[in-house]
Amino acid sequence: MADRQETVALFAGSFDPITLGHVDLIERASRLFNRLYVVVGVNALKQPLFSLEERLGHLQACLGHLPNVSIQVLEGQLMADLAKELGATCLVRGLRHSGDYVYELPIAQANRGLNPDLETIFLQAQPAYQHISSSLVKEIASYGGDLTSLVPANLLGPLQSKYQSK
Repeated sequence: MADRQETVALFAGSFDPITLGHVDLIERASRLFNRLYVVVGVNALKQPLFSLEERLGHLQACLGHLPNVSIQVLEGQLMADLAKELGATCLVRGLRHSGDYVYELPIAQANRGLNPDLETIFLQAQPAYQHISSSLVKEIASYGGDLTSLVPANLLGPLQSKYQSK
């Protein structure tokens, strides 16, 4: 049997903050590919809660146990072009519900138009994480709510600090 070609994929997000749902999807995706790049998007039009450096640190702390996962920043570049640059042929996206699919499908089609070698693969979120979003986490954190079932333990302190200082 011939050796299988190395498979490289991207998993992108703002990760502001990273949630247990993100971690679960990344862990699962890391088992499907030889190399997985977790891509942190930078949007100059949005004001993130955590700086890029903070988000990179949180990702490293949460994903450091995955030897085939690397963290990459996307700024001023199309995802389809970054995929070519990194030799990635798959873009992994998580789906929590049908609304995510409706949002993601045209993006997948646009990426495929820009890079015909780039497939988008959808992973269904585990039921325990389907309700989690970074926006929900930030709203609950702003009221001092319990985040233990929503974010990795190493993010509890930083989230609390962000909202105590506001």
